[in-house]
Amino acid sequence: MNTKKWLAVGTCVTALGLFSACSDDETSPVNAVSEPSSSSAITPNSSGDIATSSSDISTGSSSSAKNQNPVLSSSSAEGVVDSTITNMGVSEIMYNAPGGSALEWVEVYIKKGPDITDMQLSNLRLDGAVSFSFPNGSLKKGEYVIVTNDVSLFKQTYSNLPAGCKVYGPWDKDSKTNAVAKLVNEGDVVEVKLKGEGDVSAAFSNLPPWPSLADGNGRTLVYRGSGNEADPNSWGASAVENGNPCSGDDQVLDATTVRLNEIKPYVLNETEGWIELYNYGTAPVDIKGWELESKLKGKKWTVGGANTVVPANGYLLLDASADVFGEGLYLSENGDEIYLYEAAAGVRTGKETSLLIFAGKQSSGIVEVAGGTVAQGAMATETPGAANSALKAGPIFINEIHYHENENDPNDLEFLELVNKGTTDVTLVENVNNVPQGWKIEGVNMEFAAGDVIAAGGKMVLFNDSLKAKEALLRARYSIAETVPVRFYAGKLSNRGETVAVKKPYSYVTKADNTKQWYYEISDATLYSDRWAGLTETDGKGKSLNRKEFTTTGYGSAVWSALAPTPGK
Repeated sequence: MNTKKWLAVGTCVTALGLFSACSDDETSPVNAVSEPSSSSAITPNSSGDIATSSSDISTGSSSSAKNQNPVLSSSSAEGVVDSTITNMGVSEIMYNAPGGSALEWVEVYIKKGPDITDMQLSNLRLDGAVSFSFPNGSLKKGEYVIVTNDVSLFKQTYSNLPAGCKVYGPWDKDSKTNAVAKLVNEGDVVEVKLKGEGDVSAAFSNLPPWPSLADGNGRTLVYRGSGNEADPNSWGASAVENGNPCSGDDQVLDATTVRLNEIKPYVLNETEGWIELYNYGTAPVDIKGWELESKLKGKKWTVGGANTVVPANGYLLLDASADVFGEGLYLSENGDEIYLYEAAAGVRTGKETSLLIFAGKQSSGIVEVAGGTVAQGAMATETPGAANSALKAGPIFINEIHYHENENDPNDLEFLELVNKGTTDVTLVENVNNVPQGWKIEGVNMEFAAGDVIAAGGKMVLFNDSLKAKEALLRARYSIAETVPVRFYAGKLSNRGETVAVKKPYSYVTKADNTKQWYYEISDATLYSDRWAGLTETDGKGKSLNRKEFTTTGYGSAVWSALAPTPGK
């Protein structure tokens, strides 16, 4: 099945993926270590945060570097790969080339398992953001293939390719424009499909915490060699300009040990904003002269003031005052994308940290969650200058995911189930300043309509809209009571894993063309995986992911069980 767009396009508060440390525990040709961080020793649990009990989650780590959030490398993680079949990988992506170049490309390789004798006979293909069917020819482990939108431009740009580098393209045309398809800069998912078994779903995005250097600033996205390819923390910016196609020695830029840990947006006539920094390194870091940038407002500030040193394993709280940020730093309560860039003598070094600010008056920040992973989202309680506690969540949670039906059973169908853990009914259309707007489910392309309600303690079952005319048959097949609403989504759930997020509209702005830009809060989200240890029976073997824990978000395997599908029960 095709993976849907992982990110909504064009908004600073779009919903996103989350961080899940789903390590594949495997050898990769990509070198995930490059420019050393200033920290000489990083230990698990050095982030200073405590485990969360709930989550209004989005993307996770605030850094593009692997060791920015050291807890990730210590995760018990999840990752079961069958080495008897060929497992594909995506090792590098150019989605927004520098200098206005139209060039885009994806680098594909064999991650584990046997060589491919004939790519065409094996039905090796790209799907998702772009489509392409590979021609006949072999692919061996250790080899790389490039698929690009423009072969001539690619070879012109990279005139010194390694011998034997295979370059294919262009990929298929967009059916809507009849032109060669484009990788959407705001984010999408590239799927490499191989007989439905060795597939991989690789995400990319220009939103935090994805590295800004890969967003039209001269670098590519490089897979770090381990982890789920749908997880932003599995990727980094290339250390060299324009990347390093067809090479097994890709270097990834490291990041500063200082991260944006929690940010309080400015609220008109109520409070000024503040920014909390955390240094997980073993040495203090002076951030005076570093640059802070608001992508939404298109403004930059240079950090000043009397106190700009972030202590080792400690916090620094900066007020949004004029003596720290010149004219003063004011953030929109609609949300924002905030980047902090390390700078020396006024020149950026390439190291950065970033945080997505959610719509609302509450702060947004980073916490550790069950299983040793990290996540970011709206905070349930503000903790300026101290360890973050918990992320805001609920009341609507994802309760069951049947993402890969048993293909030998024609009566087995994919579905999602939602549950309302609150004490009052939830109407899934919000009235914001007298303008109605439906809740959304990111990942399956669904927006709720008037009359959609989940009762307190109640459930709702969602099926693919190809079954919309067969609701009565679905209720009969699964014995779904009439009191349980059944609704339908336009997309498909990926068989490999993807982000699914339940989003509540919070606010909007009216743009110059009189259209509305909506902003959302996240009620619950997950980045599920077919590689979760102990849960592989959900991967086409008749079982589904069933939620067993609601004190944390749904993206870690610890909160799920593999049980028989029970939609509406």
